[in-house]
Order: sequence, then structure tokens, then C-alpha cells
Amino acid sequence: MKKVLLILALGLGAVQLSQAQSSDKPGGFGVRGGASLFNFGGDDVSENSYTNRVGFHVGGYAMLFMTDRLALEPGVYYAVKGTQNDDFVDSRAILNYVDVPVLFRLYPAEGFNVFAGPQISFLANSKFEGDFFGNTISYDSDAIKETDFGLVLGLGYNLPKGFNVQASYDYGFTPIFKDSDADVYNRGFKLSAGYTF
Repeated sequence: MKKVLLILALGLGAVQLSQAQSSDKPGGFGVRGGASLFNFGGDDVSENSYTNRVGFHVGGYAMLFMTDRLALEPGVYYAVKGTQNDDFVDSRAILNYVDVPVLFRLYPAEGFNVFAGPQISFLANSKFEGDFFGNTISYDSDAIKETDFGLVLGLGYNLPKGFNVQASYDYGFTPIFKDSDADVYNRGFKLSAGYTF
């Protein structure tokens, strides 16, 4: 968690400094949250009955317009990821992360934007669950790596009075299991609504 706070402090400090020096277009701070649909991706899960697991994400961001059409957006979010398996116990992996994306937003037309950027995710906790004869059995796991690197891609639209909506895809590059050569990654969609102050 100390790493997350340090990255956030450095990112927000850079935004404030750059904003004071660069663009005439205002930036600001904002909050954003919404639903997540995550699954395991990779060659080693293609034959299994994994399905998207519904979770959520919530957090904040800083917006810096470097030109009239290009903005930099670092952020910090709490995100619930994982997957579920349509097996006889409806097993589930519940992986909670602190996501730290650094996005570049391009505005090709008024209001519309496309964005992409790297993301580092820090594991907050992880557990596996299953349903047995009407009871849910849950246990914490230390089998998941503590950091996950990925790429975020998406499309957004700025509504009036500071509101915004977006859809994005997280493409994880880091195999998530410790001490394993399995090609298993975090992959998923996020649907979000936000407000810039």
C-alpha cells in the first residue's frame, strides 16, 4: 500500500506542476466507478468453463490537458476482479486489486475520446469460494502474485456539467499465479460513470 500512495503522490504532483505550466484547457480531479466483468484469459484456460464474474471498481483520477485534444490521466481505483467456473460447486476466484492506470486521452471530436495506457495493479486480497449443499465455503489464498501489469484501452464521452461515461478493457500481461508456468491472466471490461470537479 505504501507503493500505491507513493505512486499516487508523485503522479498528482507531476499533474499539478505540469498543469500550472502547460495548457489553457482546464483539467481537474474526479471520481469514477462502475461495474466490472472479469475473467481469466490465456492459453491455459481456453478449455475450461470459466465465465465473466461481475464486480465493481471505484476511485479517483487527475486530468491534465497537455493540448486541446490530448490529456494525461493518472488514477487510483479499488477493483474487484476474478472469475467463476460453471462446475458442480460454482467455484469462484475473488481477486481484489488497487489499480493505478496512467491513461492518455485523445479527443478527436467534441466530447468523444479514446484512451489507452499502462496499468499496474497491487493485490489487496484474494480468496476462492465454492457452494457445497447450500453452504458457501471460502478460503484466503496466497497463490496470486502481488503485482499485475496490463494495458487499458477504451472509449469515453464527456457529458455536460462535469459528468462522463466510458467503457474500457483491461488486458493483463502478467501471469497471475505464483510458482506456476500457467498462461493465466486477468482480462475484463469496465463500464464506468464519473464526475470531474
